[in-house]
Amino acid sequence: MSLFKKLFGASPPPEPTVEEYEGYRITAEPQREGNDYRVGARIEKDVDGQTLTHSLIRADTMSDLSDAEAASISKAKQMIDQQGDKIFR
Repeated sequence: MSLFKKLFGASPPPEPTVEEYEGYRITAEPQREGNDYRVGARIEKDVDGQTLTHSLIRADTMSDLSDAEAASISKAKQMIDQQGDKIFR
């Protein structure tokens, strides 16, 4: 642990942006790449007591984290609208 973290404490990572949409849970998960963030999200749906999960990673990058989170949610909604439950196959 660095001296600065010991002195000032490390701030916890921010809570991920989670949104409910059409029976799906979308968690924005942009991935840091240098100074940018790659658009990414986790899409989940509970079916018959089981949680189905799909990881979405796009080529799009953004320089601002909040913009990347918003784009991640938007892209996940678009995928849900286009493919529905087929994303879990």
